[in-house]
Amino acid sequence: MSKEPMRAAGSSARLAVNKTYKLYIGGKFPRSESGRVYAVTDTKDRQLANAPRGTRKDARDAVVAARKAFGGWSGATAFNRGQVLYRIAEMLEARREEFAGEVAAAEGLGRNKALAAVDASVDRWVWYAGWTDKLAQVAGGANPVAGPYANWSTPEPTGVVAVLAPQKSSLLGLTSVVAPVIATGNTAVVVASERAPLPALAFAEVLGVSDVPGGVVNLLSGPVAEIAPWLAAHQDVNAIDLAGASHNTGVASVRDLEIAAADNLKRVLRPEAKEPDWTADPGPHRMLAFTETRTVWHPSGN
Repeated sequence: MSKEPMRAAGSSARLAVNKTYKLYIGGKFPRSESGRVYAVTDTKDRQLANAPRGTRKDARDAVVAARKAFGGWSGATAFNRGQVLYRIAEMLEARREEFAGEVAAAEGLGRNKALAAVDASVDRWVWYAGWTDKLAQVAGGANPVAGPYANWSTPEPTGVVAVLAPQKSSLLGLTSVVAPVIATGNTAVVVASERAPLPALAFAEVLGVSDVPGGVVNLLSGPVAEIAPWLAAHQDVNAIDLAGASHNTGVASVRDLEIAAADNLKRVLRPEAKEPDWTADPGPHRMLAFTETRTVWHPSGN
């Protein structure tokens, strides 16, 4: 977040030292392999900080980290995943004022509205934490089959999910698309809002000091048009959420990304025609979008 430059004794002013953020891959904070950054400005075109400009290589490294983390995270108990998500909420709550400043600068909001967005983000992490060990009861169950066997179905994680975060809602929108992915045992490679990435990059620092295992969430920033096509076409990505993609034609258009994703039959969650109201009750549909139904048959009887 931008701060007023400090004034030294005997001098009129000094230049502010703007922060240069890093990517978040595999639980670590590397610079982009290209070494490139881009200036992030507020709604009045004042520079806030520098964000890393992620590349194809960074995206590939993030997918490798997500795949490596998938076995342990998907194999954890649902209750344990809920504890981890709740810990994220605790850490975000502890930095409430800081994130309110980040969101206010990123989205041009007043303090009260920015605080409300942060509070809603915290509450959403708690909400999904509560769902982790309940989704199977809602989406699964015993099947009424006739024969000497029992039959039941349960939802299981899809795998590595690429997520294009919403472009306008820099923190609440981010939470709303990332939390359901990891709540269900998937791992995520997330591309932050291109214009307002700083709340997401600061949130990576929350993840880094929480209980989330390295690689479960990997966060990239930079032009969506440069990063998204590589994730959509990546053969080791199992699904993609296009929340932050454009409905217009272009390199990062929904149509182009869907065509690229079809090559290995990725699950695709298409964005709505207009950015949704992220404050609304999300319901379970984003969790179900990235689960597979596993059906088990077990002999019974004499």
